[in-house]
Amino acid sequence: MPRETTQLRVGRITKAHGLKGGIKLELYTDDPDRRFTPGAEFTLQVPADSPWSGKTLTIDELRWYNGHPVAFFEGVADRTAAESLARAILWVEQDADAETGEDDAWYDHQLVGLRVLRDGVDVGTVARVDHLPAQDLLAVDTPDRGEVLVPFVSAIVPSVDIEAGTVTVTPPTGLFEDPEDTSRPETIS
Repeated sequence: MPRETTQLRVGRITKAHGLKGGIKLELYTDDPDRRFTPGAEFTLQVPADSPWSGKTLTIDELRWYNGHPVAFFEGVADRTAAESLARAILWVEQDADAETGEDDAWYDHQLVGLRVLRDGVDVGTVARVDHLPAQDLLAVDTPDRGEVLVPFVSAIVPSVDIEAGTVTVTPPTGLFEDPEDTSRPETIS
């Protein structure tokens, strides 16, 4: 039986670096030394009209310049080739059942579809994970309020149980319900 795999987004090409095909990266992984080892192959997400559409890249080397990652890929020998890859998203194949290697870390595909519980009551389902600069958000589809964005921090999401298929939330008042009308009634004098 073939093993099930999924695609993980691990980086985005930002711009060319130097004249010899170096490419600056924005990393979407906490473990670049594992993901960007020589010989690692990446599927590219590029526009359909890009000359790179349907192709893969294999990394030769990842270097760090002033704290910024710069990659060198097979077949990208000069600045012109590197510039043609700007804004491409890099994806890798990952065993769908693989662990992240950390206690409190999950892949997006492991979270999507989990039931969201508040005080033991089912309030919705995780639709996706949004990765923002300040923090990650769980987009939760709810029957009453549509989509609710929940900050993915331990104070609000204290528990994730992949095996049970649940995420427990302890949100502030108003996140999953309409806040009560706190305006004061008019007084008649």
